[in-house]
Amino acid sequence: MNVFRLAGDLAHVFAIIILLLKIWKTRSCAGISGKSQVLFALVYLTRYLDLFTTYVSLYNSVMKVIFLASSGATVYLMYVKFKATYDHNHDSFRVEFLFVPCVLLSLLINHDFTVMEVLWTFSIYLESVAILPQLFMVSKTGEAESITSHYLFALGSYRALYLLNWIYRYFVESHYDLIAIFAGVVQTILYCDFFYLYITKVLKGKRLQLPA
Repeated sequence: MNVFRLAGDLAHVFAIIILLLKIWKTRSCAGISGKSQVLFALVYLTRYLDLFTTYVSLYNSVMKVIFLASSGATVYLMYVKFKATYDHNHDSFRVEFLFVPCVLLSLLINHDFTVMEVLWTFSIYLESVAILPQLFMVSKTGEAESITSHYLFALGSYRALYLLNWIYRYFVESHYDLIAIFAGVVQTILYCDFFYLYITKVLKGKRLQLPA
């Protein structure tokens, strides 16, 4: 554990809290991509199956439970409780173009060809692109609510901080994971345009708009 990983985890949890509060308080899923949320739920499910078999620390176990429970709750709110407010028309990204390559990559490039390791690798690859349906939805609608923008910024910050965590671990602990680093770089790059617009517009009180 180091300050970058801790800050990254806190940013991740903060993003989830923002999203859940947004849906619950407004009683609406408007502007949120259900497809991205299903992909994130799949990421956590395949990554944290070891929750019941491997104990690392109390912190580690609590974080896994938080991510599993919150992702399940988000999917439930979007597809069951507030289903009528979910914008199916604009959430039209073809997720099979993400899912299939991630499956193939995890089978071909992994640290060890075992069920748990392949599932973990799949979750790493999928997480790097899981936000694409959300960014595509924002681009298609032309704008995003401030609260949705805050959620996306916190989520992007989590991944950027994890990159710093890996750099720190490389120099201090001589530890690195090329699969996780590659996926993290890809995910951070996807957020770059959004970060720029967030800083230049949202923080100045303007509405965020992405180019269609």
